[in-house]
Amino acid sequence: MIIAVDGPTASGKGTVAKNLAEHYGLKRLDTGSLYRAVGLAVLDAGGDPADVKNAVAAAEALDLSAIDEHRIRSSAAGLAASKVAVIPEVRAVLRRAQQVFASDPQGAVLDGRDIGTVICPNADVKLFVTASLAERTRRRLAELRGRGEAINFEELQAQIAERDERDMSRKDSPLFQAPDAHLLDTTSLSIEAAAQAAYAIVDAAIAARG
Repeated sequence: MIIAVDGPTASGKGTVAKNLAEHYGLKRLDTGSLYRAVGLAVLDAGGDPADVKNAVAAAEALDLSAIDEHRIRSSAAGLAASKVAVIPEVRAVLRRAQQVFASDPQGAVLDGRDIGTVICPNADVKLFVTASLAERTRRRLAELRGRGEAINFEELQAQIAERDERDMSRKDSPLFQAPDAHLLDTTSLSIEAAAQAAYAIVDAAIAARG
């Protein structure tokens, strides 16, 4: 069983995907972490994440087993991720890695921005997880302040809105809800409530397939 989970920044898609993977005993890939890792690698090398040559080289050298999950969660890595993500050559390199991961016959949960539309268009179940801009900003602000980053609500909200626009307007694999994806708005849901709602969607899809 392949479960595709898409959605914008801080919508809760990662948490939903993690819970789904644990609940159904599937492996999981946070595809957004790949773009964050590539963007961070370019920054670490003193390059510009928008530079095609630098970004492609970082994507080709990416070691999925060596991604620093702490460092890639910074606001700088997030902005860099949105810049490398609009580069078709970078997406081509990372697309191959994601599809190899999804080809495991035991199944998987993948979350990102183009899983149900590009990476796994034939996924057994597709979810599009979203939340209001204000709520997503609040969540990410709490996360970043917990990491010791100094940033205010207005600045962060502008950054998230900018990333939304970049993700939705890029020519290659833009962010949008697949026609057959189930919408899950987590704005007013707790983590547990969002997980339960996701389980209900998947269980219904499994039942419908017999």
